[in-house]
Amino acid sequence: MNKAIVMQKLQEIGVVAVVRGATMEDGVKTADACIAGGVKAIELTFTTPDAPTAIKTLTEKYANDPDVVIGAGTVLDAATARMAIIAGARFIVSPVFDREVVELCNLYRVVSCPGVMTCGEVVNALKAGADIIKLFPGDILGQKMVKDIHGPLPQATLMPSGGVSVENAGEWLAAGCVAVSAGGSLTAAAKKGDYAGVTAMAQKFVSAVQEARKKMQA
Repeated sequence: MNKAIVMQKLQEIGVVAVVRGATMEDGVKTADACIAGGVKAIELTFTTPDAPTAIKTLTEKYANDPDVVIGAGTVLDAATARMAIIAGARFIVSPVFDREVVELCNLYRVVSCPGVMTCGEVVNALKAGADIIKLFPGDILGQKMVKDIHGPLPQATLMPSGGVSVENAGEWLAAGCVAVSAGGSLTAAAKKGDYAGVTAMAQKFVSAVQEARKKMQA
């Protein structure tokens, strides 16, 4: 799956599931549950034990499903990014902007999503060639930040992470984001081994995104 298609898929899906597994197996099961519910963009974080194995397992498992996109999250340096890419990650998400990570992603034609908090960081990330700018933490920055950034930087492709819920996902999209990133609000049931609960929540997120986009087109 080439970079342009990955970008298209992430925006079409509209929700990126941030999966932090207690174990490698838990991470895979949680991702499976999200995918079953329609959230087919998976950010498997490197806080998950043996994250590369989880990423490789998911990449191979869904190799024949063109709608599933597996990526890596909590990527703090270029070495980790390369490890994730070798394992099969098609997009790389970081909590902060690291130029070397973005440049490495560009070298291997993998989508990069660095985290930022300020307009200056957005500019630096764009200069480095970042693809999707992650507003993090979203619950602190707030939706007004989207308008504030798009004033001087309308070309910035934005996605919030942190504090995103079923209730406000549509508001972020209406504010001008191309997708939202959801962690605990989507996968909390997995902590109790309730993967069916994760699937049910994923379905709610998909419905919220679809409803929001219908309103935006009306």
